[in-house]
Amino acid sequence: TVVTRNLSGGNQQKVVLAKWLATNSDILIFDEPTRGIDVGAKQEIYNLMHELTKQGKSIIMISSEMRELIGMSDRIIIMNDGHINGVLNRQDFSQEKILEIASSSRKVEVNL
Repeated sequence: TVVTRNLSGGNQQKVVLAKWLATNSDILIFDEPTRGIDVGAKQEIYNLMHELTKQGKSIIMISSEMRELIGMSDRIIIMNDGHINGVLNRQDFSQEKILEIASSSRKVEVNL
């Protein structure tokens, strides 16, 4: 038996993902899924997330990595202090636009 805390960060993330997948949920929330793991493990997690969406699962990903958000998302909802500042669809993604919305004080009503 392997103790989870003795595993690398990437393998710990994989164990957590395996537990979540065992629940067979239609909606999964990934909070900083690749923080602190190596590039190879990141790619494995990205591949898994892509496969899950192909199976009809919905994924909500929370990430502070801009490139990760832009590369993995169909839609980005920018929040600040618990309020939605803006929503961007894939064709509107840019780092500049995301930062502009994130730093604004405007709040928007969103019907998802």
